[in-house]
Amino acid sequence: MTSARKNYSLVVLAFILFQHHLYRLVKATSQDCKVHIVYLGEKTHDDPASTKKFHHKMLTDLLGSKEAAYSSILYSYKHGFSGFAARLTESQAEKIAEFPGVVQVIPNRIHKLHTTRSWDFIGIHHHSPENHLTRNMGKGTIIGVIDSGVWPESESFNDEGMDPIPSQWKGICQQGEFFNSTHCNKKLIGARWFLRGALDEFRTPFNKTDGVDFLSPRDGIGHGTHTASTAAGYFVKRANYRGLASGLARGGAPLAHLAIYKVCWANRGCTDADLLKAFDKAIHDGVDILSVSLGNEVPLFSYVDLRDTIAIGSFHATMKGITVVCSAGNDGPTSQTIVNTAPWLITVAATKIDRAFPAAITLGNNQTFWVNEMILGTKAEKMKQQLTKFWKCHLFQGQSIDIGKHNHGFSGLTYSERIALNFTEESAKDCQPGSLNATLASGKIVLCFSMSNEQDIASASAIVKKAGGIGLIYAEFPNDGLVSCEIPCIIVDYEVGTQILLYIRKARYPIAKRSDPTTVVGKWVSPQVATFSSRGPSSITPTVLKPDIAAPGVDIIAAFRPHEKKQSSGYVLLSGTSMACPHVTGIVALIKSVHKYWSPAAIKSALVTTASQTGTDGTSISAQGLTRKEADPFDMGGGHVDPNKAMDPGLIYNATTNDYIQFLCSLGYSSASLTRLTKTTINCIRKADAMNLNLPSIAIPNLKRTSTVTRTVTNVGKINSKYKAMVQAPPGVKMTVKPQTLSFNKTTRILSYKVTFFSTQNLNGGYKFGSLTWTDGEHLVRSPIVIRMTEFESHAHV
Repeated sequence: MTSARKNYSLVVLAFILFQHHLYRLVKATSQDCKVHIVYLGEKTHDDPASTKKFHHKMLTDLLGSKEAAYSSILYSYKHGFSGFAARLTESQAEKIAEFPGVVQVIPNRIHKLHTTRSWDFIGIHHHSPENHLTRNMGKGTIIGVIDSGVWPESESFNDEGMDPIPSQWKGICQQGEFFNSTHCNKKLIGARWFLRGALDEFRTPFNKTDGVDFLSPRDGIGHGTHTASTAAGYFVKRANYRGLASGLARGGAPLAHLAIYKVCWANRGCTDADLLKAFDKAIHDGVDILSVSLGNEVPLFSYVDLRDTIAIGSFHATMKGITVVCSAGNDGPTSQTIVNTAPWLITVAATKIDRAFPAAITLGNNQTFWVNEMILGTKAEKMKQQLTKFWKCHLFQGQSIDIGKHNHGFSGLTYSERIALNFTEESAKDCQPGSLNATLASGKIVLCFSMSNEQDIASASAIVKKAGGIGLIYAEFPNDGLVSCEIPCIIVDYEVGTQILLYIRKARYPIAKRSDPTTVVGKWVSPQVATFSSRGPSSITPTVLKPDIAAPGVDIIAAFRPHEKKQSSGYVLLSGTSMACPHVTGIVALIKSVHKYWSPAAIKSALVTTASQTGTDGTSISAQGLTRKEADPFDMGGGHVDPNKAMDPGLIYNATTNDYIQFLCSLGYSSASLTRLTKTTINCIRKADAMNLNLPSIAIPNLKRTSTVTRTVTNVGKINSKYKAMVQAPPGVKMTVKPQTLSFNKTTRILSYKVTFFSTQNLNGGYKFGSLTWTDGEHLVRSPIVIRMTEFESHAHV
């Protein structure tokens, strides 16, 4: 045997042995490694970065290399306590449990997927006669949904097991195109549609030829169907979106009745005139609750300006005892983007739950193909097939809801900038219209980077498809919520996108393959405030803390208008504060079915004061994706909704119509203008202070030296009870509460207290956060506090 042939054989043998070893290693890792939580107790480092570095060092010592440590770790808990979650074998978990400082190592629990998840996630489980929350399931309440209509044939709106229509109901089932009285039942008890404002605004006839919308309550968009079924859809087994998120679909209050008010139209939006009429009719019809997943944009209008139809309409509804729940808006994470800020509304922010839809991206390897071509010569193609079967070195993970569309073999992979029509064209980076060379894109998976607000994954996929591409990998800063694309698309963060780009630049023939997404539950720390969820403070009344509460609003599965070409199950995944709003609406119905005479203010108070501030890992709820910023009241109000605790809050902060009127007086509205608004004689109290509105939160936007606010609580718990104050003062502020103890009995159900705030610093600064909690040993009645210290004079602008 010649020396050249001998060396060649040795190279091939070594390469095959290396392949075999790598294949066994990957197989063993995938089979034996499980996520474990390594708990280290209280932090030893104040700096989160130092804590994270310490965690990586521990894993490096255990696993033998920094690369293995970074690959293994999922989360570093570095704020509330110290610990981390990592993929470990059983033996590795046993070894690290012996490390100095380790308190406990426990395996991560795997939860069985058995519902549409968001309701189980927030604590509303199956029916139990012992549980007030699930026993009534909203029975007897009427939820009005002001939105884009309803698809009445959806299984979510069947009336099996429903009680008769409540006697208070005065509404109708309005007929129209493809909709008649037979479409209403004991679940869907009424439906109306309002188009006049939209027709007048656009001054064009309604175009029925496109088949998108209907001159009736029938939902042409799908949005209203989704929100209505989220709030009060009946039980539907095996609901899913193309096999994803499969389980038992249900609304929050499955035995509540629904009344539909269609004001939103495809390509026309929702006009003030139609919206105000919907409020008017809903009040008349006898609804108990209104769910409104729409709103204005910044800059906001005053609360007595008819251009803020929701504020006006909801004010009148609240005067009649109707609780109005609204979405916070989708312009986050920028501050002061919150909408629907009137104090009589429940304004809902959106969060992510512990469910995701991971999809794998497997890349070929540049070094592999160099060996392949330069050494193996004519046997290259055969060896390439073996390599693509076994080589798993470049495996990345993104998320997708495009299932059943993928070519599961390897395809050519390219970067959009490489195939730009003009190589100096920046628009090619995020695949903007007209930027890609169709010849170079044809048959390839294209990697694009989000570079501007002008482009998103859905429109980028359409551009790649038009250019002949067969798939899209879209890199962007985590922007919660997945959408279905025209071609298979996978979303990744910038880190993964950059690693894929580095591979493309090194490889002579870059290739990749994609897997179908799967549904995974319980493997992510949650909840987290959605990136898109609009943030406070309110730009019009910063003395009113908004949002009030947070609820699931990312990738929520619910009923939808079926589209034969796209999907036929009649259920889709949508994201937005529009999805969070009906979650709270359903919970309000559950509370109302048990506490029939609670006011809208009492219900809001119960939600805000019992909300959670901690996630599934025991740390503070986070916001803004990868940065793990601790969520504050401007992100989530009182916190993440906890329906079980809200059913029994202990104390409530009530407010009457007159309280809201005096609040408006404090903003500078005249008695005459408010008299016109309410049609009753109004006398504004001269010393009315907006900060003294009896809200379950306290917001002081301009604390100069000292300020005192008053609050009044009503005991709705045990008759004889004593509550003590627990104070967490914002940094730079001293707080005193008088009295510090509230004692209730049969004759004393309502008590007031005062909180005085003292600034301890001389510098102006941003908002600081704290809380005041009253406890009787059983209940924790927590009010979030936000304060901004300033020496500047402030003037109310109305």
